[in-house]
Amino acid sequence: MFTLGCKVNQYETNAMEDIFEKNGYEIVDPEEFADIYVINSCTVTHISDRKSRQFLRRAKRTNPDSIIAVTGCYSQVAPDEVAKIEEVDVIVGTKDKSKIVQIIEGCTPGEKTVKVENVMKLKTFEEMHIEHMRGKTRAFIKIQDGCNRFCSYCIIPYARGGVRSRSIDNIVSEVRELARTGFKEIVLTGINMACYGDDLDGDRIIDVIRAVHEIDGIERIRMSSVEPDMMSREFVSQMASLHKVCPHFHLSIQSGCDDTLKRMNRRYTASEVMEAANALREHFKDVALTTDIIVGFPGETDEEFEKTHEFLREIELFQMHIFKFSPRKGTPAAKMKEQINPQIKSSRSEKLIALSQVNTDRFMENLMGREADVLFEKEIMPGIYEGHTSNYVKVVSRSSENIEGIIKKVKLNEIKEGKIEGILI
Repeated sequence: MFTLGCKVNQYETNAMEDIFEKNGYEIVDPEEFADIYVINSCTVTHISDRKSRQFLRRAKRTNPDSIIAVTGCYSQVAPDEVAKIEEVDVIVGTKDKSKIVQIIEGCTPGEKTVKVENVMKLKTFEEMHIEHMRGKTRAFIKIQDGCNRFCSYCIIPYARGGVRSRSIDNIVSEVRELARTGFKEIVLTGINMACYGDDLDGDRIIDVIRAVHEIDGIERIRMSSVEPDMMSREFVSQMASLHKVCPHFHLSIQSGCDDTLKRMNRRYTASEVMEAANALREHFKDVALTTDIIVGFPGETDEEFEKTHEFLREIELFQMHIFKFSPRKGTPAAKMKEQINPQIKSSRSEKLIALSQVNTDRFMENLMGREADVLFEKEIMPGIYEGHTSNYVKVVSRSSENIEGIIKKVKLNEIKEGKIEGILI
């Protein structure tokens, strides 16, 4: 299995691995010799498309007789393009991943099997219940699929279809099983969690959080990515009353300029983003706010970029993931005039990356000498363990005992190479 893209894809890969194992298969490393290679693809950027094709060719060289399947967003939006790739045998879209084994076992050698349906007609959530997830510290739980917002740059609504929300009963059932097997932290994920419940009678995202909060054994709850407009003061206050909710929120901001946001078809203004950040900081101590930013969106003038830069300097986020605009065929933004020169995109990207590093360093420096609870996830060297604080700062500590999967209190001592060295208390 080889995964590209978002946390939803990671969850779906874990679910497909579980399905394969239940059918008697052994999962091996993506670089190893295998009978079947499955790439769960992404199509958000051209880089994702290129990585997909590179893996396909490498897999076929490793075992020329293998079956290669491509699933996910790339195969959904461009099935004909994927089918032209010589190495590919099976093409499955964003639907029917739950049937991946029977589709592959039913394919005919020498012929391409294409299983891609019109996702715009889908009305119900495709259940992929995971019983045995790899690891034992943090588990991603997919709670919804699809998006109805149609941001002008985004191909995802065409790849994933409309909003389909997972029932709370099914979410709770899966989380209870994961808690029983030792997972301490749950990350709620979806294509657009702000839309959770749009297709249900009454239930909203806060109801999901409350239900997971009641499950014994789960000590932390995160959300993978959230829209700024869902962070109303009422919603933030409700989350803050639930002590398992981590003080770490990834706000998908994209720009700090109102004119740019309007062309992107985003549903908020820069001042509303600032209000959301202020509300989170008032209700969560030491909250870490991270974001995605697109530079070089069509029509972004120097003045618009400077507004974004100034906004990001003022809001002072913990980390920023900077993306240079990549036009996706089939989206309104790809047809917009005033596409930005690649060199300008690069210079703007470098400027925001530098600002992000300053903010990250400052946030971590403010934590020095303090105590924090760290969930240790893995041993990276003999006696050296790595984990994260509740606000998602990476910490490494020395321990003579195996502390993988355990939350320990740590004194945050020194910053080294983007991590904090901590001393177990």
